Amino acid sequence: MYKQILKEIIVKNQKRIQELTVHERDYAFEKKANYVIVGSRRAGKTYLLFQIIKEIIKKGKTEEILYINFEDERLIGLNHNSLHQILDSYSELFEHKPQLFFDEIQNIKHWEKFARRLADEGYEIHITGSNSEMLSTQIASTLGGRFIVKEVLPLSFPEFLSFNDLKLEKNYLYSSQNKLIKKQFESYFKYGGFPELYKFDDKRTYLSNLFQKLLYGDIIARYKVKNDKALLLLTKKIAESVNNETSINRIKNLIKSIGIPIGTNTAFEYLNYLHESYMVFPVTNFVNKFVEKESKKKYYFVDNGILMLFLHNQDTKLLENLVFIELKRRYQEIYYYKRNYETDFYIPEKDLLIQVSYDISDIETEKRELKSLKKSIEELGCKNAKIITYDTDKEMELNGNKIEVISAWKWLLGN
Repeated sequence: MYKQILKEIIVKNQKRIQELTVHERDYAFEKKANYVIVGSRRAGKTYLLFQIIKEIIKKGKTEEILYINFEDERLIGLNHNSLHQILDSYSELFEHKPQLFFDEIQNIKHWEKFARRLADEGYEIHITGSNSEMLSTQIASTLGGRFIVKEVLPLSFPEFLSFNDLKLEKNYLYSSQNKLIKKQFESYFKYGGFPELYKFDDKRTYLSNLFQKLLYGDIIARYKVKNDKALLLLTKKIAESVNNETSINRIKNLIKSIGIPIGTNTAFEYLNYLHESYMVFPVTNFVNKFVEKESKKKYYFVDNGILMLFLHNQDTKLLENLVFIELKRRYQEIYYYKRNYETDFYIPEKDLLIQVSYDISDIETEKRELKSLKKSIEELGCKNAKIITYDTDKEMELNGNKIEVISAWKWLLGN
């Protein structure tokens, strides 16, 4: 019953993607490998598919493209029993073996069995989805190692500059261009890096609408949340707690103190929903025992633009959140290190400690940040450490080790 619609979709998508202008992003894909691309709504997963498809078009193989967006309203009612009609429809149009691109496939229950069968049959497949349940052990087991998981975040700062038509000169640190870069960083710092944001003058309204879609479309509707007021308040309290260790009980009690009933299990479930929908990410204390790792965490948002909606004049929180997002882009494991003192981030694979301080011009602030780093360095035996600030650069010495103090915008650009 879907064949006629599917044929129309396949042909029109081939033509539409040819005509699109796509900003290339800094993601690499292995040839002949199958991928599951996951991440937040509007983070750019679809355009990453288009980036791959454009390379196929350049080789003159447009007819080999089979792209389906499962959020297309014409496919409402399509289920796993009907998915075979996609290939049947394509085979009635073309004689090639298609390269498959399935967008937001989590809308189809049991999609993973279909994907595994196609992989077993030798098809090249790229899949996107917005729900991190796609990373669950159950699905990983079903896919049987036939797919590589690629997580997509909103734009990095270099990508953000590219989207805003600013190409870095060779010696940009020492030329007048650094003023333009700093100006762009002010916007990136406050409004974040969702790819479509550069099109809009009223960025806050765009971000507010996106948050509503994430909350009501990706969380409340998907998980059938009954207490939406509690979920919204929980999200607000998490935002206000960014850069502070917090616990489920503390969050629950804050919500209850306002007169909204919520139990511990419900609060835990709601936090899990926020994580599964790629809105927030938990970070644990490197030295905590297992029980404490589960009960006490720090939470960061996927993008400064979403976090900014909940904060007013709290640039310290925005800076630490921005640093976390970039660390998540670069490294597999991120912790904070806390005993009687705290260092904001510890990256075991690089033996690296990072302290985030918006402004260390005050001597007492500088002493405090160095004291925390000193204690962490001594306990971990770590020799690599740096302090990331909003706009201060210098070098200091601590226990015979050089400590780099670097502006966030320079660090984001790989300096």
